[in-house]
Amino acid sequence: MFVENTMHSQTGWIEFITGPMFSGKTEELIRRVKRAMIGRLKVAIFKPSIDSRYSDEYVVSHDDNSLTSIKISDVNDILLKAQGADVVAIDEVQFFSDEIVKVTVSLANKGLRVICAGLDMDYSGKPFGPVPDLLSVADHVTKVHAICIKCGRLAHFSHRKNSSRDLVQIGEKDNYEPLCRECFVKATSH
Repeated sequence: MFVENTMHSQTGWIEFITGPMFSGKTEELIRRVKRAMIGRLKVAIFKPSIDSRYSDEYVVSHDDNSLTSIKISDVNDILLKAQGADVVAIDEVQFFSDEIVKVTVSLANKGLRVICAGLDMDYSGKPFGPVPDLLSVADHVTKVHAICIKCGRLAHFSHRKNSSRDLVQIGEKDNYEPLCRECFVKATSH
């Protein structure tokens, strides 16, 4: 005899893609979102309003892959604008307030798949914003690496090439370079 389970609820989860600049974080986020779209899932993609490097309307990888996104300044807007979605993707999470942790947990608890991407460390090699807490609550973590432009080994650090001490400085290869630990220590020892 078949008995229908009326207590069934959808289970959500949080995926986190992290690493230094130029490691393919956004590329991986876009790949996962495209696969969800192939599966006919409803997707909502968000990025912080501070990120205007390539486009205001798209999440764009360094390889010029892109997907339409919603630019937001208040992380709580994600909860409102993600209604009806099966998958929520959030790029550059390090630029959001600590409230992003509660938002991602809330979405996952509602049964959504949440895909986050962001830097794990700032330009000085310290944990970046809400990322340590997001790593703690994530169900799946993928750490990607760039290639050190000095020696060719795996790069874990986003080295800022100018002397600015501002925590947030939006830039590309003109301002940052990926370095391995040894090359990062050499570059920052003064």
